[in-house]
Amino acid sequence: MIEIKNLKKVYAGVTVVNVPHLEIKSGESIGLVGNNGAGKTTLFRMILDLIRPESGEVLSNGKNVSGAEEWKNYTASYLDEGFLIDYLTPEEYLYFIGGLHGRNKPQVDEYLASLTEFFNGEILKKGKYIRDLSKGNQCKVGVGACLLQRPQLLMLDEPFANIDPSTQFRLKNILKTENKNLGVTTIVSSHDLNHVTDVCERILLMEKGVIIKDIATSSSTLSELEEYFGVGQTTSTNTGIDNEENH
Repeated sequence: MIEIKNLKKVYAGVTVVNVPHLEIKSGESIGLVGNNGAGKTTLFRMILDLIRPESGEVLSNGKNVSGAEEWKNYTASYLDEGFLIDYLTPEEYLYFIGGLHGRNKPQVDEYLASLTEFFNGEILKKGKYIRDLSKGNQCKVGVGACLLQRPQLLMLDEPFANIDPSTQFRLKNILKTENKNLGVTTIVSSHDLNHVTDVCERILLMEKGVIIKDIATSSSTLSELEEYFGVGQTTSTNTGIDNEENH
């Protein structure tokens, strides 16, 4: 589904992403891990054609994302609250997103009913604008909007960061269902090693813009990652170049 070739991004003379080749097959569940400044969010943004690389290309179903539009119809993503329209209420925003994807109000309502536990009574019918919600509840709206689109490719950047433990558990179940039952390709970036190894069958470890490990998740993966981050490497210097990753 996704193929990356010789992708490179440079800021202020510093290479922040350098991925010679990466292939993500349809139906895979991918976890992207790494310290702040590793290049995770920059990589996400290039896959989504939000920023352009210095060189290389990202192919989605064989077509370069920078020159095609079709991939947008089957791709849903939530990276941060900047993806939301914060002067709308959650209902207004979700109806708007549904409308963009050919769903009328009753169809949206029917789907949102399936997210009742995930929303936990904190999102709908509260009379609040999205900008007045907590970071965690804004994330719920963003994820809900992604799921509403019924995507083939779902990309989430740090979705567990600001939500409570109960919602984290529910989100993990949702992601597993989307991947295993519906065949959705999922790419999740997370600092929480427990969550990402629980949800994803393949882990990409990124450091200073380079994917240094690409491993199939097994019973030893969590321990391997914990050893790497706790003992196996020196602390990376945060240059401030990739501040968008500092959640």
